[in-house]
Amino acid sequence: MLNLKPLKLKTMAVKPKQEIKYLTAVKTEKRQKKYCRFKKLGIKYVDYKDAEFLKKFLNDQGKMLPRRITGNSLKFQRKVAQAIKKARQMALLPYVTDLLK
Repeated sequence: MLNLKPLKLKTMAVKPKQEIKYLTAVKTEKRQKKYCRFKKLGIKYVDYKDAEFLKKFLNDQGKMLPRRITGNSLKFQRKVAQAIKKARQMALLPYVTDLLK
């Protein structure tokens, strides 16, 4: 006769509920607050003939940068857009380019 022993099942030990640990966000330096440079410097007129100044509001491809990036107020963003369009019409600024800056 064979001696058959009952199989012992291994049960997984249930761990007590552990505290959930959350990773805290890495502290980063605060970004400098955006401001409208026109209001800060007291500029009232955006000159379309000043191409170097208008290049600050264009990206490398020649596209206009939005307000959320430049920090301009709505009033001056419109004036900058009109000045850039006039400068493009007068061939002071390119419509499209590969490397503007």
